[in-house]
Amino acid sequence: MNKKVFTFHLTITEDVLDALDHVNNVYYMQWVQNAAQKHWDILSTPDLNRKYVWIVLRHEIDYLHAAKLHDKITVNTWVESVYGVKSERIVEIKKGAELLARAKTTWCLLDKKAMKPVRISSEIIKIFKTI
Repeated sequence: MNKKVFTFHLTITEDVLDALDHVNNVYYMQWVQNAAQKHWDILSTPDLNRKYVWIVLRHEIDYLHAAKLHDKITVNTWVESVYGVKSERIVEIKKGAELLARAKTTWCLLDKKAMKPVRISSEIIKIFKTI
């Protein structure tokens, strides 16, 4: 799949720090979730949102460097692959050029009414390639 990256920025505030004065790991995971949701919100249509919902099957995250108070952070995400009912999304969290954390999440597409897995359609695959 083509690597079409969605990006957002944030500045570290005191409320996300832990006892070691760096960002608590829970917030990295929240940013991973937020990145996926923000990206899907841009890609999706009201019709797609009526039909489908995504759920997480697996998160893998590598914490490489700590973010600290007032750091300017960039969160990049893209869909790496799509197969059957699943997709794999990558999220990279950076401070400048320094990679702070990298996550790979396996998502499953559900039919919203039946709440059962549904094959990812060519329509959805196409929109993942357009941004």
